[in-house]
Amino acid sequence: MNSSARQRRLTAATLTALAVAVSATACSSGSDSAGGKDSDGGTYTVWDPYPQFAKDSAWVKLLDRCGTEAGVKVKRTGFDTSDLANKTLLAAQQGNSPDVLVVDNPVVSTLAEAGVLTTTAENKLDTSQADPNLLAAGQSGGKTYGTPIGANTLALYYNKTVLKAAGVDVATIKDWASLTAALDKVKKAGKKGITFSAIGTEEGSFQFLPWFWGSGAQLTQLDSAQAESALTLWKGWLKNGYAPNSVLNNTQTTSWQEFATGDYAFAENGTWQLANAEKAGFEYGVLPIPGASSASAPAPTGGEFVTLPVQDDTGRYATSQKLAACLTSEQGLYDTDSALSYVAPTAAVQAKQVAANAALKPWVEAVKSAKGRTSDDLGTTYPKISEQLWKAVQSALSGSKSPKDALKSAQGAVK
Repeated sequence: MNSSARQRRLTAATLTALAVAVSATACSSGSDSAGGKDSDGGTYTVWDPYPQFAKDSAWVKLLDRCGTEAGVKVKRTGFDTSDLANKTLLAAQQGNSPDVLVVDNPVVSTLAEAGVLTTTAENKLDTSQADPNLLAAGQSGGKTYGTPIGANTLALYYNKTVLKAAGVDVATIKDWASLTAALDKVKKAGKKGITFSAIGTEEGSFQFLPWFWGSGAQLTQLDSAQAESALTLWKGWLKNGYAPNSVLNNTQTTSWQEFATGDYAFAENGTWQLANAEKAGFEYGVLPIPGASSASAPAPTGGEFVTLPVQDDTGRYATSQKLAACLTSEQGLYDTDSALSYVAPTAAVQAKQVAANAALKPWVEAVKSAKGRTSDDLGTTYPKISEQLWKAVQSALSGSKSPKDALKSAQGAVK
């Protein structure tokens, strides 16, 4: 790739899109000290969003092993997700990009549009084993810019004790109507129904998308009748007391804390809560988020992509490709995704994960039907759409607008 593409001026729109795209959905915090490319040609830099992993962690050991196999030294820096994206843009402007970049999947299209990343056609990364729905998050304009290293998504956790006391058989929950009927039974039994995050940030959109997509709505038409039905569903739950008003300000963390009290029947949350679920002190189960008329709706994917940024010295690509291939090998994916509580992006590793931990089975099924937020070639338009979507959700749930009017305003703002 021509290095001039990397050095073009980044517009305010690109920076704004990036700021929204990296808003936390299930992020870490903190960072190590930054480090640019080493002048030694035998040292290759890797940047990742895993600052929680110290030098003795399985992830860093994997990086070192991959470097040894490629015959080079790996210099690794872990950043907070938002810091990583911003530093990547700055490094690209300065001609000092890392050799390998592991980055949150919604950011891939923004970096690609800015000319920061090579395509898989150029860098020869093998994506043939990746699930197509997960790979789509790294595609823009008909080109692929990396390969997924793992995925997380959303499903419904449920409290078995609460449902049993309310006389609810979870096997009967096959669509919105049966879920709402279950919530009604739970409320009548004196317990609380469902908690989720409808906060006015990307987290709110992330949590609303399964219901939005489950209605048959598309992000290109926010004010469709299907979209209105999804927002009306959530509005009805608040009105009838099936969901608490706290959802307006809930993050996914505070929503989980509500579920962890043991008073709620359901919580919409992700794979990253599995360890907390085991410590909750009550029996739980997991089921897919239902669609309007189906047992499973597409949920948005979280997780990262392994990408190869553009380099002035194109001779580095061959070794960078070896490092990336090692990281996304069957064993590499298994080790990394086990550490992150992610579902692997390939069927072979998913089967290995379920064999080792049966609790991952519903999450593998959820990931297989999941959808990238920037899929459908939305690319850098997604952040603007998402912002208007969460604003519509806030307006409707707070009562300042009807679901129909809120979504009409949202669609008008996107155009």
